Amino acid sequence: MAGLRFLVGAMMSKLATPTIPNTTCFTRSLILHPQPHSLAMNNNHNHNNKLDEIFTLKRHLRSKIKKDLRSMDPLLRSHQDDAIQSLILDAPWFKSSKRLCAYISCSALREVDTSKILQNVLQNPTKDGETKTLYVPRVEDKNCHMRMLNISRMDDLIANSMNILEPAPVDADGNDRKDVMLADEPVDLLLLPGLAFDKTGRRLGRGGGYYDTFLSKYQELARQRNWKQPLLVALSYSVQIVEDGVIPLTPSDVFIDALVSPSGYIPITAAAQEILP
Repeated sequence: MAGLRFLVGAMMSKLATPTIPNTTCFTRSLILHPQPHSLAMNNNHNHNNKLDEIFTLKRHLRSKIKKDLRSMDPLLRSHQDDAIQSLILDAPWFKSSKRLCAYISCSALREVDTSKILQNVLQNPTKDGETKTLYVPRVEDKNCHMRMLNISRMDDLIANSMNILEPAPVDADGNDRKDVMLADEPVDLLLLPGLAFDKTGRRLGRGGGYYDTFLSKYQELARQRNWKQPLLVALSYSVQIVEDGVIPLTPSDVFIDALVSPSGYIPITAAAQEILP
């Protein structure tokens, strides 16, 4: 990790700012204050160079974390899976949630196991006697398009071309599954995967952009409907938590509210602090 920190520091020192300016704001400024053609082209070139450097840093960090995960003792991984799921299942904020999105863990990707959490959601009613509403991801294409669809049992899941379980688009009766983006009520909680995280809320995914795209759209939907924003909680093995600032940022990256690792619940934002007992 020391070598990675050096690489991050060296490359980030070459950038004009530690993060890339918001692309929407950048475009808007060009419209309001037109620049000479050569200057605008140069700015765009510099902007793209900065993004390329950040994507390079992300690739290096992904390789490092994937290597660490491959080296992880299977027994230790199993113990950490159990610890993380137990922490979540016992948490008041999980027990009180009524509607949530959660990922379907894939052992081949070495993601934190969610099987016990999913079974609990589908089998156990809430304090009000109602069953939680569960939405799980379905990847639609290679262009960051992912939907969260409602399931009521584990049999609703089928293996896709990558052998990853996801919901069929229609239920057993041939009806379209409920899409969380079209639901009348908001979700309280999203349980998120990832490759690396830090304690300031930065999250590094696998590079497809599916979760950042979905989260941005859902957060905007919640703002439009005056809903409370859902709590974004990432599940992380110990080796996936890196030092603050090591994960590079782009304008599309969405911050998480909290982490759950084998050592416990790690609140990051004020929203995550508020739900502590």
